[in-house]
Amino acid sequence: MPNTATPTHCPYCALQCGMNLTPAADGTVEVGERADFPVNRGALCGKGRTAPAVLASAARLTSPLVRSDGGELVPAGWDEALDRIAGSLARTRAERGADAVGVFGGGGLTNEKAYALGKFARVVLGTSQIDYNGRFCMSSAAAAGTKAFGLDRGLPFPLEDIPKTGCVILVGSNPAETMPPSLRYFTELRENGGTLIVVDPRRTRTAEQADLHLAPRPGTDLALALGMLHLVVAEGRVDERYVEERTAGWEGARAAAMAHWPEYVERITGVSVPELREAVRLFCAPEAAMVLTARGPEQQAKGTDTVGAWINLCLATGRAGRPLSGYGCLTGQGNGQGGREHGQKADQLPGYRKLTDPAARRHVAGVWGVDPDSLPGPGRSAYELLDAMGTDVRALLLMGSNPVVSAPRAAHVEERLRSLDFLAVCDVVLSETAALADVVLPVTQWAEETGTTTNLEGRVLLRRRAVTPPDGVRGDLEVLHGLADRLGVEKGFPTGPEEVFEELRRASAGGPADYSGIDYRRLGEENGVFWPCPAPGEDAPPHPGTPRLFLDRFATDDGRARFAAVAHRPSAEEPDEAYPVLLTTGRVLAQYQSGAQTRRVAELNAAAPGPFVELHPRLAARLGAAEGDPLAVVSRRGRAVAPARITTGIRPDTVFMPFHWPGEGRANTLTNPALDPTSRMPEFKVCAVRVEVAR
Repeated sequence: MPNTATPTHCPYCALQCGMNLTPAADGTVEVGERADFPVNRGALCGKGRTAPAVLASAARLTSPLVRSDGGELVPAGWDEALDRIAGSLARTRAERGADAVGVFGGGGLTNEKAYALGKFARVVLGTSQIDYNGRFCMSSAAAAGTKAFGLDRGLPFPLEDIPKTGCVILVGSNPAETMPPSLRYFTELRENGGTLIVVDPRRTRTAEQADLHLAPRPGTDLALALGMLHLVVAEGRVDERYVEERTAGWEGARAAAMAHWPEYVERITGVSVPELREAVRLFCAPEAAMVLTARGPEQQAKGTDTVGAWINLCLATGRAGRPLSGYGCLTGQGNGQGGREHGQKADQLPGYRKLTDPAARRHVAGVWGVDPDSLPGPGRSAYELLDAMGTDVRALLLMGSNPVVSAPRAAHVEERLRSLDFLAVCDVVLSETAALADVVLPVTQWAEETGTTTNLEGRVLLRRRAVTPPDGVRGDLEVLHGLADRLGVEKGFPTGPEEVFEELRRASAGGPADYSGIDYRRLGEENGVFWPCPAPGEDAPPHPGTPRLFLDRFATDDGRARFAAVAHRPSAEEPDEAYPVLLTTGRVLAQYQSGAQTRRVAELNAAAPGPFVELHPRLAARLGAAEGDPLAVVSRRGRAVAPARITTGIRPDTVFMPFHWPGEGRANTLTNPALDPTSRMPEFKVCAVRVEVAR
């Protein structure tokens, strides 16, 4: 590649920060600031700054691997590897039916890959059994947003609006560690005279900067939101005219909230009545305000209802569909937004269409050149799909995910994966999941390929190829093309990302997530385009994109937002005599998701070398534990061991573990796969455990 800077985007979180990449003479890649990109304005966190380290890492896979008769993974040629995958998938389908073959994707795949993977599952394999790890990320927020507004987009406004509003309630989010360049928006909010309220059972780096920190018991965010809405009603703070003109369902939501009086909520959450009243005062005082949620309230078996309750707070106070106000979700994965829009989710077709909608099926089938009746119906959600491995589902193609580390009840998921008749994994490195596979395909990384992603604002971006991939490595689109060809579908799976995107545009046209007015040229010239962006009519100018949604009407049939009549209920697993402590999980600054890539970067490992158990001094004293002592955390699903980290920044009834590591410190060995009835989100954020010093 020429020794010039290529403007592109970070491979990690949903900010998709802009950066410049320049290949150096020694084969390394230098990262430079890209100040023209408005999201991060040049700033990068440690993960983004060191992202190129994985490109040349010795841990990179550069040859397909197949499992030998002796049980070892050994190098093989591409034809042999693709033949083996295609043969195994075809044989399973012929012997056991199409739904005996599963496909599992990822929220880090580009829009083109997510689109092609969903099409491959439904057109080539004919299976309904496809889902992706984004189900574990923001599916509850997506479900609640769709119920309330008729449309789900992580943020219905750009990040630049945050510093201009009057108050932000940040629920279950720690951007200081999970997406550091975004923290400036909250800092600027306070510099402009606005207030920041952080809701988190831990006093995180983000909570340290808040005007008010509420530390509820894990699993009680729903009660907290209902208690605040109760006070809004009791104190006469409801925007009655807005509720009358722009919403529906208020009476049911109001009645539910009035059953959650402040003292009752204090007993449930541990948040005092004066703190509740102060939060309501701060939120209602300015003309504009926002509620932003992340995994804390969402990764619960009642996550959809919990997010719905926070949306209710916005609606009752007239803080949605107005300038500088609204509800938003801080999407986590790099393409978590786009990844759920274009067909790799069990119940969706491209353009965020419903798989059960006959009109949507006709439109997409027309683009694909197939009979609408040939498209399978909705399949299992992510955890349910993994749980079915080795029983109903006997062969699996997996791209862009590492569920052996990231899935709830991970030891069980690992066991189910081992029980498959056949497992094929496409990955950059030999992840813990890839190590179980019968065939592993080495695929390109972010900087070695071109494609689009959609960040948490709904801004569609062009991620450009900056370096040449190693010999022996192919792109995921090439993999799908090769497999489709071997399975009898010779056309419809191009290897060029722009050609795939052009088809995606047609497939999404007229859908909720309409990309039809976006092309690679515009993305390169405009620093991204916000969807929906429909194609213009004849002789009409290009559609400018939609940075701000719902200002005139909501995306429901009648244009009104819907309140959710929800009530608090206990978590799926409450503490008891045998398991008296609550466990919550999350991320740390220097690692990302399952750590498959960041754990290969020396600088990041030096900053965060391994798992730990964070606990309060009072709990440590009861256990007789000192800083650094090995602690065993035990749930009904298994046992994890990691060093103690003692801090007053966590509730005495709660312990915290990060989930980036495999082995004996794997936090997801412990987590509960109880599912939200609507979103099918597992309850990662709260389960009952006991804690012991591991002598």
